[in-house]
Amino acid sequence: MPVADTSMMISSVAERYASSLFDLALQTKSQAGVGGDLTRLETMIAESDDLKRLINSPVFSADDQYNAITAIADKAGIKGLVGNFVRVVAKNRRLFAIPGIIRAYRIIDARHRGEISAEVTSAHKLTAAQAKELKVALKGVTGKDVAVNVTVDPSIMGGLIVKVGSRQIDTSLRSKLSTLKLALKEVG
Repeated sequence: MPVADTSMMISSVAERYASSLFDLALQTKSQAGVGGDLTRLETMIAESDDLKRLINSPVFSADDQYNAITAIADKAGIKGLVGNFVRVVAKNRRLFAIPGIIRAYRIIDARHRGEISAEVTSAHKLTAAQAKELKVALKGVTGKDVAVNVTVDPSIMGGLIVKVGSRQIDTSLRSKLSTLKLALKEVG
């Protein structure tokens, strides 16, 4: 299966699961709690290579994934709706979609609140002041409140890559260096 088809499949799976989770959260009026638990889970995944391997590796059986994610969720205090949800995802052999589910959930939740969401990639973790300034700037451009999801990627070296809807603004140092490299090749 080509890479584009694989990412489309993951996206489709993630959107379906996120939509179901959001519907359940809406019925129980627990969107904020679910969002908080998903953020904690996302942080745990980002900080643990072992957890990344668990959710991405096809080597682990469904039972192994289920037992491991249950133990991890219990130890982290992720119970209730999100705790049950990750168990169902593990039973269905869809743990690989958890990062996409979290992103899709945030988009659905933001849309429900009348916000738009922005995916931001930064070379380093933004301070609270920088995140607030970014939100204000994006609100000025879009005219709407913006839910910002920041991903840290040191490989961009500096600057930001901001995606809002179908628009992308790339002010990363990596991109600028690449453009300069191309320009120098044309000259020489």
